[in-house]
Amino acid sequence: MNAQAVRRGNGGGARGRSRKASSRSAGTATARALPVSARGAGRLARWAVGLFVLAMVAVALVALDIPAKIGRALGSATGEVGFGVGGYQIVGLDHMDRKLVDGVVTEELRRAGELSSGTGKPPQALVDLDRIRDELLQFGWVKDARVSRRLPDTLVVDIVERTPAAVWQNRQQLSLIDAEGVVLDRVPLDRMPDLPLVIGPAANRQALGLGQLMEAVPTLKPQLASASWVGGRRWDLNFQSGETVALPEGEDAASTALRRFAKMDRSTGLLGRGMVRFDLRKPGQMTVRLPRAAGETVVTDTETPS
Repeated sequence: MNAQAVRRGNGGGARGRSRKASSRSAGTATARALPVSARGAGRLARWAVGLFVLAMVAVALVALDIPAKIGRALGSATGEVGFGVGGYQIVGLDHMDRKLVDGVVTEELRRAGELSSGTGKPPQALVDLDRIRDELLQFGWVKDARVSRRLPDTLVVDIVERTPAAVWQNRQQLSLIDAEGVVLDRVPLDRMPDLPLVIGPAANRQALGLGQLMEAVPTLKPQLASASWVGGRRWDLNFQSGETVALPEGEDAASTALRRFAKMDRSTGLLGRGMVRFDLRKPGQMTVRLPRAAGETVVTDTETPS
């Protein structure tokens, strides 16, 4: 055998060994990859089981009221070391009956005392300030309320009252309302405040629009005695001098007609001259009704409040 043959033989053996080595490397890589995937899947499975167990424990704790019991116990402990409610302060009251606020606060203090394991003052930590605020906001007088703790033993209830703007007459009942038409309180007939009177079903919901109309005519606003919401569509304005001004439907039309009337009243003095009614319902026109003469038939409008 010559040297060339030997060399060819050696080359073939090297290639064979190379192919075997490559096969062993691929097998080893595959073998290594499989355990890694298996280990990852195992870890995921253990995490899933652990999370499931934690969820079941949390459900059990909630079902047994454990978190709430712990919270009540901690709250009672704060009361035992001196952070109980010994009293409360109410600020901001002007018109509202204080007894209504007292009732809300004392009821919450009673509830907090029942939750406490102690027998002393209701713990501040167990007093639900949001509950007090929500209850107070149910009263018409209360526009806003802020309830806070003043350590060591006081609650502060700060009331923001609504401002009375008018009296609403509906079905023989009188109610005090604010500028937005929110009913604040009942009004006894013998204690009528010096405020404009709005008359008719749903007239309170139109009070804001009426206020905006009158703001545009500052010379007429102080003279307004009452306003009737007619047919659920428009206003009849009744002035202290005895006249009625019938406005058209629609905010823009009513505002335009009323401003024109105010301008004429400033220049010629329409109010206070014994007229009965000024009808502004037709655009650009004004119909005046004079006082009824003796024996004259009374003519009434067919339009009545709804």
